[in-house]
Parts: sequence; C-alpha cells; structure tokens
Amino acid sequence: MSVFVFLGPTVPVDEARTHLNATFLPPAAQGDVYRVTREHPRAIGIVDGYFSHSPSVWHKEILWAMSQGIYVFGAASMGALRAAELNAFGMEGIGWIFEAYRDGVLEDDDEVAVMHGPIDVGFSPFTEPMVNIRVTLEAAAAEGIIGADSKTAILQIGKSLFYQQRTYERILRRASEDNVRSSDIRALSDWLASGKIDQKRTDALQMFRVMTDFLSCPPREKRVNYVFNHTVMWDGLLKTFNETAEAHTMGGSNAT
Repeated sequence: MSVFVFLGPTVPVDEARTHLNATFLPPAAQGDVYRVTREHPRAIGIVDGYFSHSPSVWHKEILWAMSQGIYVFGAASMGALRAAELNAFGMEGIGWIFEAYRDGVLEDDDEVAVMHGPIDVGFSPFTEPMVNIRVTLEAAAAEGIIGADSKTAILQIGKSLFYQQRTYERILRRASEDNVRSSDIRALSDWLASGKIDQKRTDALQMFRVMTDFLSCPPREKRVNYVFNHTVMWDGLLKTFNETAEAHTMGGSNAT
C-alpha cells in the first residue's frame, strides 16, 4: 500500500527519502488530503501546507481520511497545527511543536510560517520560523551566550516582526537599534552559525521515524470514535476536490 507525505521547505525531499519510503508531494492545500485518500494509501503524513496563496488543508478532509481507515500523521508545521486541533479525533501528532500547540504553549499560526521559494529550488526558505527562534534563544540563554533580559528582548523583537520579515539578521539589527546589550548581540551573532536549532526539521525527522516503524508492522485500519457526517458544505466542495489539482509551483506563504 502507498504512503503519501506533504513536504515543502522543512526538509529537502532528497533527505526525506533517506528516512522514509514514501511518495513526497508539495505542501498540502485544500483538497489534497481528500484526493490522495482516494488512492487508498496505508498512511498520510503532513509536514508542510499552504495557507496564503492557496486555501489551507481542511480539517474535514483529514477526518474523512481517518474515517476511511487511513492513519494520518502530522508534525513540524501545518501538520503539527492540524494534529493538535484533531488530536481528540485520532490524528497522530508527533514532536515538540505538536505538543506545544496541543498543550497551549503555542497558539499563533505564524509561529511556524515562513516565506519560501518555488518547487524548482526545493521550496528553499527565505525566513526563519518563530518556533525555531524561540528554541534557539532558549538554548543560547541556557549556554550563557546571552542573558535572560536580552533573550526576552530579542524574542519580543522576533515576534513583533511579520513572518515574511523574520530573519536573524533583521532581528539582531533591530535589537541593536533597541539598545539590547551589545556584547550579547555580538555573542549571539557569532554563536548562531553553529548553535541555532531547527526544531521543525527535528520534528519532521521524528515523524518519518515513527511512520517507518508504523509501516514495519502488519497493516491495520484506523479506527475512529466519530461518525463522519456529510454536510452541505462538504458535499458542495467535493466537485472542487475532484477536479485535477494544479501543481503548487509558485513561491509564497507556507505554514512551515
């Protein structure tokens, strides 16, 4: 049975293939999970997903996939968001970011959002997701690279920036303008080359490991604790979902 994973800038596809035997697709947009469900896969994984240039993957289509006996895994980005929202219904969430959303430590969608390039350059990210900035600053403070006050100030600067503008270079420049301790800024700038943390990548790789273990076990159907109800909106969207999806080739906003 086939396995589909929606992946964009979080992990390069060539690297992902060394961790999981799956068909890797571009970031999920509305209708994509429904369409791959019709292929009757054994499992679906969601890492990355669109939310600006294309409508986001819909909760209802994930619920439908699970009601068809398919396991749906999510981590790192849009996958973590949807897994936290659908945890009670049985979506398999994995990783620190999923847990932070599930437990209310993280709430805003912009925590995982980045700007990225098109598919022909591997969805290369142009900006830094806020969730990575958070864990990186925590690590820098824990290692004594920056003080607690500087960590708080730099974190607030990062959060204040629109996600399309979040880069360490811009954050540190703003920190200097805001009179954050200059020695801390210099120390952090030097440390970032080797010390910064990519939590999204870590969580995605963890999901690949979990899915690999799942696939090594005898096949079993997903069992859910709900009855999937056809609504007017759901039935109305089926026509759209059944149309051939256009390839997501443009760069843009992505919940990753």
